[in-house]
Amino acid sequence: MKRKPALDIYQHVTDAIVAAVEADPGAFRMPWHRTGMSAGLPRNAATKKPYNGINTVFLWAIAETRHYPTTLFASYKQWADIGAQVKEGSKGIPVIFYKEFSVDPDPDDADDNGRRRTLRHSYVFNASQVDGYEPPILAAMPPLERHPDMLRLIANSGVDIRIGGDSAYYSPQLDYVQLPDEDRFRQATAFDRIYHFESTAAHELVHASGHSSRLNRNLTGRFGESSYAAEEIIADLGACMICARLGLAAEPRSDHAQYIAHWLSILKSDSRAIFTAAAKASEAAQYLTRFLDEEAGHAD
Repeated sequence: MKRKPALDIYQHVTDAIVAAVEADPGAFRMPWHRTGMSAGLPRNAATKKPYNGINTVFLWAIAETRHYPTTLFASYKQWADIGAQVKEGSKGIPVIFYKEFSVDPDPDDADDNGRRRTLRHSYVFNASQVDGYEPPILAAMPPLERHPDMLRLIANSGVDIRIGGDSAYYSPQLDYVQLPDEDRFRQATAFDRIYHFESTAAHELVHASGHSSRLNRNLTGRFGESSYAAEEIIADLGACMICARLGLAAEPRSDHAQYIAHWLSILKSDSRAIFTAAAKASEAAQYLTRFLDEEAGHAD
């Protein structure tokens, strides 16, 4: 019997994300803008914990392209343990994890501790793929009740934030974030204007997190001439992760339309690029949202 070829997890995940991006190319939206913000961070239905890194991005893309109504996932056994049954014929979705193992340290390398990591994957199923489970109904929160969370994150971040004018950007040379006045946002309602302001602030804060005094994110060695476009992917992803964590809406920046073709070229030419970008985005989001946890006196 001919064996089924082993799954190339890097290529599988990248292909799914590329397909989700290309499904709506005229809207300059990545898949995490559409499903992610309405459903929150992808979470494990059994442990209630959010997925991290590339799993966040991949599960958002899968939920978008398959039109899943929730972003709750769990393994076959986990669903069984909570009294649900995966429907016959359902196709599992791979999620990745790293398994650590020991090797003999290199005697010529003082920093070699003999520990290595290898990529592995397991399979999960969405809540809509099972019988006998009703997703919890989350209490609705008025939009403005969430706004102070973003203001608190901005205030506690330690980043020099300047508000005024009509431009949003981060200056790496001078290490400050420029945000427009809220009245520069011209959406139809006050709520929408606030949402756009918040997601813009999150985007620029992710850029600022990469400064040498913070996470010291240098992408030139990994992405070369494409490092600027890769940084934009990280900022976009990181902003969505922050906003999903806070229950806020994250909107794509209209000036990012010019980057999407470049993003796609990076993803198509390098199946591991989105893994790196997602890991860096997750690191940035965790770095920034810890200011909220510290002030609240708890951690995830």
